Amino acid sequence: QVTLVESGGGLVQPGGSLRLSCVASKSLFDFNNMAWYRQAPGKQRELVAIISPSGITNYPDSVKGRFTVSRDNAKGMMYLQMNSLEPEDTAVYRCCAATAGSTYFDLWGQGTQVTVSS
Repeated sequence: QVTLVESGGGLVQPGGSLRLSCVASKSLFDFNNMAWYRQAPGKQRELVAIISPSGITNYPDSVKGRFTVSRDNAKGMMYLQMNSLEPEDTAVYRCCAATAGSTYFDLWGQGTQVTVSS
């Protein structure tokens, strides 16, 4: 059973930074695209970063220039560096992966809470 576990969330002041980590129970070489999503109370789930197996990334305009996603396939790790955080970034952040042969995100972590507040 392959799992994903997030860490690194917490409380940060506006303008601050956090680095989220997502650790897989195996290497990422068999994974296709991976991503970070977030969901705030009362809002729809939002994609915040996506990364291909070769490291090609894409971001929505809401986080572009502030968030950076990366992955280390050998270590089984994916990261989300978040800078210039805003209160609107407050949400539960979850990592996910499209495993081998899958065309959709079929593996999800439990999530980590990020709260941006003064």
